[in-house]
Amino acid sequence: MTDENRPITPEIVEEENGEEKGQLVQQTAKPDILYIVPITGRPHLPAQVQPLVVSKARWEETLVKASKESKNLLGIAYIKEVRGKYVYQKDFPEVGCVVRMMNITDVKGNIQFIAQGLERFRIRRFLSDKPPFVAQVEYFEQPKEDGSELKAYAIAIINAIKQLLSLNPLYSEEVRQYLGMFSPDQPGPLTDFAAGITTASGDDLQEILEFTSVMERMKKVMMMLQKEIEIAKLQTKIQKDINTQVDDNKRKFFLREQLKAIQKELGLQKDDKTSDVDKFKERFEQLDPPDHVKKRFDEEIEKLSVLETGSSEYGVTRNYLDWVTAYPWGVYSEDNIDIERAEKILDRDHAGLADVKERIIEFFAAGIYKKDVSGSIILFVGPPGVGKTSIGKSIAEALGRKFYRFSLGGMRDEAEIKGHRRTYVGALPGKMVQALKDTGVANPVVMLDEVDKIGMSYQGDPASALLEVLDPEQNSEFLDHYLDLRLDLSKVLFICTANQLDTIPGPLLDRMDRINLSGYITREKIEIARKHLWPKLLKRNNLTAKTITITDPTLRHLIEGYAREAGVRNLEKLLNKIIRKSIVSILKEKKEKIRVNIKSLEKYLGVPVFKNDRQISGVGVVTGLAWTSMGGATLPIETLRVHEKNPGFKLTGKLGDVMQESATIAYSYVRSNMKDFKIDETYFDQAFIHIHVPEGATPKDGPSAGVTIATAIISLATGKAIDRQLAMTGEITLTGEVLPVGGIKEKIIAARRSGIREIILPQGCMPDFKKLPEHIKEGIEFHFATKYKDVYKVVFG
Repeated sequence: MTDENRPITPEIVEEENGEEKGQLVQQTAKPDILYIVPITGRPHLPAQVQPLVVSKARWEETLVKASKESKNLLGIAYIKEVRGKYVYQKDFPEVGCVVRMMNITDVKGNIQFIAQGLERFRIRRFLSDKPPFVAQVEYFEQPKEDGSELKAYAIAIINAIKQLLSLNPLYSEEVRQYLGMFSPDQPGPLTDFAAGITTASGDDLQEILEFTSVMERMKKVMMMLQKEIEIAKLQTKIQKDINTQVDDNKRKFFLREQLKAIQKELGLQKDDKTSDVDKFKERFEQLDPPDHVKKRFDEEIEKLSVLETGSSEYGVTRNYLDWVTAYPWGVYSEDNIDIERAEKILDRDHAGLADVKERIIEFFAAGIYKKDVSGSIILFVGPPGVGKTSIGKSIAEALGRKFYRFSLGGMRDEAEIKGHRRTYVGALPGKMVQALKDTGVANPVVMLDEVDKIGMSYQGDPASALLEVLDPEQNSEFLDHYLDLRLDLSKVLFICTANQLDTIPGPLLDRMDRINLSGYITREKIEIARKHLWPKLLKRNNLTAKTITITDPTLRHLIEGYAREAGVRNLEKLLNKIIRKSIVSILKEKKEKIRVNIKSLEKYLGVPVFKNDRQISGVGVVTGLAWTSMGGATLPIETLRVHEKNPGFKLTGKLGDVMQESATIAYSYVRSNMKDFKIDETYFDQAFIHIHVPEGATPKDGPSAGVTIATAIISLATGKAIDRQLAMTGEITLTGEVLPVGGIKEKIIAARRSGIREIILPQGCMPDFKKLPEHIKEGIEFHFATKYKDVYKVVFG
């Protein structure tokens, strides 16, 4: 059951004998036997009048008997909390309050009544152990106390209550009138009333109830009132501060509105709509747009002028004009093309890549001759970390143009390219418009990163949308869906990057001028690390070259043992790790300088990831060369004769369809030419051969392993092992032709990293081979084969 915890005044309490209004009800005879009902929340005090609500199902019988047998007198006892469903004798306190029940009514399954507190009682013993609880009680005898001191405390309590009522607006006027019923000559009821209007806890009020001495009660209540007064003062101060701030804001608001009205009347300020129109016209006058754009702008400005500023159409039109006037119509930056300056910038930012730099210089030279660099879309293809994006930035710097980059990786909505139509909520132009707006010119260098990773969904195909962007014959009238205007993108220099060509649609690839970036060899990586990566990392960590030093032999060991990948991204991470660990040593060991050498590399980076490749040799084992999106790689082929129960072969190593077909062709070719290769004629009639390509978790595909598989089968069948650092690549046909394959540069670099000293290539790869720099080819003996018999002669003599 609950207590409302808020005292109410007996507005008019009328007894049957016709007592006068406003007078407290006189007590009747004090019964020794009382019915007891527990309450929670706060105890009921004498001189308190407030409504109570009890459960009808549990306490109806108690209230009925109390009304009949005790003349509406009931004992109320405070229980802090009821544990479980039932109340027991042990839960009741010793002291409670006798109340008179009035206005008993049913309220939604509960019983509500007005409880008028009369006097304290103490439970001597219970006469029942379950509801209705009946107890034999006794009443307190008032001890003799100093009347003058009591009167002084009573006056202090009355003054404190008046002060509290003036501070706290929650107390009603009736409470103020009720206070007037008490006088200093009635200290007991006054003290109980004062305790009841505080926010003290139930335990504190129960302590007040149990005090026999009125003086002790008054001292305790006085402390409670002082605490309430301090809290009320703090609340008043907080409310006053808030009201002051709100009033100040209101005052400033009204003053601003008045100022606007005055300025508008004097013509010193324009309204929001006029200000927007003037701003857009001013911005548009500084541009040089074509006629169809001027016409559309005038139409939209006229529409904006008649729309209400609060309408949704006003916001749409305003945003549209904002984009139209932010687009750099007719604004171009001047190209600063100087061949020597371009060469210096490329050499400064990039080590190696001589063929790539040469191709870029040719592009610049053509632009100088025709005085226009537009009309060409460059595609950089290569493994991660070889510098595709940074070359694009260098090109922009060499031209003196603004540079803008965004990634196409994972893009699945063509609206990202061509924009959304204005009818959609939150519509925006496409990336092309945003690029030109951000750069502020109509001829920037725009880099489209990861063009090989464009997605496709039900929302459209972004790759198809790019066709209009990248086609020089179409992009002079590119249509953005949001602006709904023809844009000239022909002056933009587009640079695309990709890791592989397989996933780029053919029509899109056909519009690009492809430049391949192969991986770096060890010598180039050392130069990149020494000239670019190491100084950059030292500067980033606020270090000097004298604080941490690293030697070229250490860099070589680092590259060959920990960073053999085609690019230099992982090399940069490892160098950064060395610097971080060196800084820890400087701080812990109080060192001023640290020298990183070969011996300390293992301390910083752990055991080398790559060992010096031990050439897998033996009968039936041959090393091939493969190309992947991460660069070139060596690919050993293993063959083994399993049994002689039935002829045939099986393939393992997660091989793709093309590679499986190459193995079948190689097996058929070798078996049909056994005499030429000096193989026993009955060997394949009985032998079951197992062909395996190691690193079985890595998918492998392509035709370039044909000659390698054929050589491995011949080695197994003849029992001849290849005992030299030899690798090969090439596609084989059923007639023994060796066809050219791609990725020659990457494959030779991979072979060089692995210590290969002799390589067999198809004769058809000679044009690609001649383009390679000499430093990549030096130290390796190359053989070229037109037919497989040429390969056989080189391998087996």
